[in-house]
Amino acid sequence: MLTATGFLLSELSACTPGYHVIKTEIVNDTVQVPLASFSQTNLQFVRPHGWYYDIAVQKKSDQLYETLLLQCTHQQNQLVPTNGGYLCNLHGSQFDSEGNVKKGPAENPLKKYTTSIDQDKLIIHLKP
Repeated sequence: MLTATGFLLSELSACTPGYHVIKTEIVNDTVQVPLASFSQTNLQFVRPHGWYYDIAVQKKSDQLYETLLLQCTHQQNQLVPTNGGYLCNLHGSQFDSEGNVKKGPAENPLKKYTTSIDQDKLIIHLKP
């Protein structure tokens, strides 16, 4: 079932206008995303190699990007994008686009990662 959910997210992301899945390798606890990938849309999904959960990356301004781990904080299920947020199909938790809980049973917001910019790449730091 977990594999099917991951497949469905991949299919949903590929079919939903404005969403793009970027597959990338993890190097030194970071992943890199080309800044050019944000030229058409401010929201990208990053799938680090070997990870089950995707990372949603939202461009807020030229130098500000926010990230959310798409893992439900209730029972670690993969989340799927909805209009204006993310949904856990397992128990119905809902999160807004900032990662805050809109509807339980989840009680905690989604995990965020820090980012930095190196020339033409966004660097997502997976470790604090």
